[in-house]
Amino acid sequence: MPTGVHLSNPQELLFEAAERVLARDGASGLTSRAVTDEAGVAKGVMHRYFADFDAFVAELILDRAARLAEVAAGLRQQSGVGSILNNLADAVPAMFSPLTVAELALVVTRDGLGARLRDAGAVRLPLIAEATSTIAGYLAAEQDLGRIAASADPATLAPTLVGALHLLYTGQDHQPSNNALRQVIHTVLAGAVGQPPTNRKPSSHQQGRQPRTPHGP
Repeated sequence: MPTGVHLSNPQELLFEAAERVLARDGASGLTSRAVTDEAGVAKGVMHRYFADFDAFVAELILDRAARLAEVAAGLRQQSGVGSILNNLADAVPAMFSPLTVAELALVVTRDGLGARLRDAGAVRLPLIAEATSTIAGYLAAEQDLGRIAASADPATLAPTLVGALHLLYTGQDHQPSNNALRQVIHTVLAGAVGQPPTNRKPSSHQQGRQPRTPHGP
């Protein structure tokens, strides 16, 4: 893009370009040159708005973490409505963007990034922390409505589920299938919710058994 062309929202242009680079090339491919080339702007545009590349990545992570508040609000609104499994399966993809998946690798490989996040008052892994908080809040709300067993601990279930989902999303070079996503959610929450996964036939030794009564719908 020629010098002097007005950009209405240069930061967001660069943020969106960075997420496309992450989706295509992973954390190792995220460089200032890759981002500006993807955005179609001169390299100087980034330096005009950010002190250095670590400052850019830190602002990107913090911006996307703040946006997860909208996901949290939407998920909480589903409390008591429909299926817990379906509600989580619908919300999780918005939490596990390419940036979320790459966040751990970025913090580990970029020495200055963790310090920038701490200086901003953020936890070490803001996106993952926000996803965990969102799921914990939703599970607690469902527990208050009696749809999750009173003996379950949302504060333990949430990070367990987030860890399993993080492995699911990083274990392949494409988005996991809906069935795979639902199976992970069901497996982690089965003892608390008791919902069977969809599109799965019972094994031969399970046929003929009486179904267990779930704790909630």
